[in-house]
Amino acid sequence: MAMAFLEAIQKRRSIYGISKEQVGSDSELKNILEEALLHTPSAFNSQSARIVLLLGEQHDKLWEITTETLRAVVPADQFSSTQEKMDAFKGGYGTVLFFEDQSVIQGMQQQYVTYQDRFPTWSEQSSGMHQYVVWTALRLHGYGASLQHYNPLIDEQVAAEWDLPETWKLIAQMPFGKPTAEPGEKSFQSVESRFKVFE
Repeated sequence: MAMAFLEAIQKRRSIYGISKEQVGSDSELKNILEEALLHTPSAFNSQSARIVLLLGEQHDKLWEITTETLRAVVPADQFSSTQEKMDAFKGGYGTVLFFEDQSVIQGMQQQYVTYQDRFPTWSEQSSGMHQYVVWTALRLHGYGASLQHYNPLIDEQVAAEWDLPETWKLIAQMPFGKPTAEPGEKSFQSVESRFKVFE
């Protein structure tokens, strides 16, 4: 069991070549996200994570919004590479949006005053764990994914387009789809320089 878990960790990579071909059912996708929300830890069990799954035209719309937002800030003579990236993300099957509910964090700060300055950091850490759980689970399900951060540029438009609560802070975007290309070799720093054991 431990080896299977470590193998799953090894298979999770940033995969940018993705297609709209479906892998499994949408109900299985929803189940992955529900399980991640239920069982990924958060400080004081605050459960501040929020997730939005965009499929079909809604997925396409997100990357159209992002493209037009970036077009306004990226110089025209440098936009072709940005357009290629946006087209690649839009070419996927769906996108998972990760949020943290600031009202929950503020409530925890009021309830536990001694730790109030730590809750924003703990919230980010919990979000990172949610992203990692979902990313790894998607890979095991047969999807490739990558993690993107076009916030805060797209925050207001995303909230308005999908009528999301004002307290939901966008943290990351994860486009996914059936892999059309495998990732390249990954280089590693020596474990010896990063890991110490004292016995």
